[in-house]
Formats: sequence, structure tokens, C-alpha cells
Amino acid sequence: MNRAEFEADLKRGGYEIRDGGVEPNEHREAHTHDFDVRFLVLEGSITLLFGNDRRAYGPGDTGDVPAGTAHEEHTGADGVRYLIGRRAAPAPAR
Repeated sequence: MNRAEFEADLKRGGYEIRDGGVEPNEHREAHTHDFDVRFLVLEGSITLLFGNDRRAYGPGDTGDVPAGTAHEEHTGADGVRYLIGRRAAPAPAR
């Protein structure tokens, strides 16, 4: 998926869009977000750990992290630059 297609998909899904990145060799301990995240890697690489599940992403790869999902983030020697979409988490069902 290219950047234009990804941005259009984010807009259709109600995501706020921004560019972002993480410095080289960065390790972010397990954490959660109170919003849904979708991202497209533009340059570099990042590995996300979801418990014992390890997923590596490079240029052109997309991923998502639903609100409340615990994960760690690790960047490679080149860091990572990405396009990211954030959307408020849906209200819990009653």
C-alpha cells in the first residue's frame, strides 16, 4: 500500500493523521494507548512485541495497535519514520 492509499484509508476510518518517528536503537517498555493506532513505515524499521508475539516492520509495511493493547517498541540502527493514524477508542459496550 502506498502513502496516498494509506492516508485515504485512515481518513475513511476517522483517524487523525500525522508523521512521526523514533530515534535509532530505541527501546520503549511495555505500554498501552487509550486510542487505536495504525501506521505505515516510510523509512527504517521497528519491531513490536505483543507478549511473546514479535512483529518486524520495514518500509511499506503497515500495522495496527488497538487501544489498550500492551506492546513494546524496538527500533533498528536507522530508527524509523512512519505515517501514523490515531483514533479515539470506541466506548465500552453496556
